[in-house]
Amino acid sequence: MDFKSDKVHVLEHPLLQHKVSMLRDKRTGVKDFRQIVSEIAGLMCYEATRSLPLEEVEIETPICMAKTKVLSGKTLAIVPILRAGLGMVDGILNLIPSAKVGHIGLYRDPDTLQPVEYYCKMPNDISDREVIVLDPMLATGGSASAAIQFMKNYECRSIKLMSIIAAPEGIERVSADHPDVEIYCAQVDQGLDEHGYIVPGLGDAGDRIFGTK
Repeated sequence: MDFKSDKVHVLEHPLLQHKVSMLRDKRTGVKDFRQIVSEIAGLMCYEATRSLPLEEVEIETPICMAKTKVLSGKTLAIVPILRAGLGMVDGILNLIPSAKVGHIGLYRDPDTLQPVEYYCKMPNDISDREVIVLDPMLATGGSASAAIQFMKNYECRSIKLMSIIAAPEGIERVSADHPDVEIYCAQVDQGLDEHGYIVPGLGDAGDRIFGTK
């Protein structure tokens, strides 16, 4: 599969590559790990929001009247997949504080590796917004695919997926289930191990963000 197709964007900016390397290091502590995840999300958001609509307005600068552009209407909602996706929220809200935030609670069954829903709460106007689903690790793709389907059930028409590290298996699953959805990631790793973890990966992102392991 071509991981640089028109729907799959592997962001190779030097700052992203540097920060991902810091995340991979097992010596990186909780505080730094959490901060770096947030920083990466902000950098990735810059690329993932290139299609946000703009409108022209007229303002008065200290010098004269000027025509300029601002974001148009109801623009963005971000939907982290609990719990690891929460680590990416603040980095995006720092850039776009007007974005609304929905939440999807999913966990992966350790035996079947299939996603199980336990929580879902969305803004009332979610269908009017461009939606970015957040999940730091795109492993099997099961949880991300299920979350995207939830968004479609809410009649969302513009959906993107943002992950920091992706496995080829996850990209293939999401692309097959949702060929209309754009995927943004910083790196594509070699694959999954027998437990469904990304190799070389960075371990369990949720545990490392929240210090639960």
